[in-house]
Amino acid sequence: MSDKTTHFGFQTVAEEQKEKKVAEVFSSVAHKYDIMNDLMSFGLHRLWKAFTIQVSGVREGDRVLDVAGGTADLSLAFARKVGRSGQVWLTDINHAMLARGRDRMIDHGFAMPAAQCNAEKLPFPDDWFDCVTVAFGLRNMTHKDVAIAEMRRVLRPGGRLLVLEFSRVWKPLAPIYDLYSFKLLPWMGKQVANDAESYRYLAESIRMHPGQEELKAMMEQAGLARVDYFNLSAGVVALHRGYKI
Repeated sequence: MSDKTTHFGFQTVAEEQKEKKVAEVFSSVAHKYDIMNDLMSFGLHRLWKAFTIQVSGVREGDRVLDVAGGTADLSLAFARKVGRSGQVWLTDINHAMLARGRDRMIDHGFAMPAAQCNAEKLPFPDDWFDCVTVAFGLRNMTHKDVAIAEMRRVLRPGGRLLVLEFSRVWKPLAPIYDLYSFKLLPWMGKQVANDAESYRYLAESIRMHPGQEELKAMMEQAGLARVDYFNLSAGVVALHRGYKI
């Protein structure tokens, strides 16, 4: 086992343990994931994702990769955008989440490909996709820089990476947001999903994730150009966008 450590929420764990612990969290919450998303965000996650689709610039015939796509909210929206001549790949490292997303795609009439894979080792060729997205998944990855570099690798020149993720809230709102995150969120997790600890981890993982400017710098260091970001809901969430030149 390596001596290297990383964060799992506020805990420090061996790098080898994080992937297993994150898998346990999402396997536990998969069956109530969509309901909890609506409750946790008061439905705002739908607007954040709709904005992501709008900013993506995806058109008919494009190839799109949805990394850590979970229950396929973005994949479904992109499938409608790219049409029959395009392609959307739904990927996730967690089998329980991917299975729900794949089934949901089929239930909506889209026979799009799905692959269980690690974002740090994407099984796709260089310069392949017009757009790569990762929504609320980057913060759970052990080596975020490696994952960003992989997502850049599979983009074609001129393609764009979109990272939708929780970020740093506007400071005057921080005390209220902290109260919500560390008190109300685990309580809701217990009541709805019978799992307070997983939602306590989710709240902690947000605090350990890089803020807006830090993530922008990481994307630039990975070789992405013209990186910018949009603060949504007073910075509760940020959408970062970068291009492969």
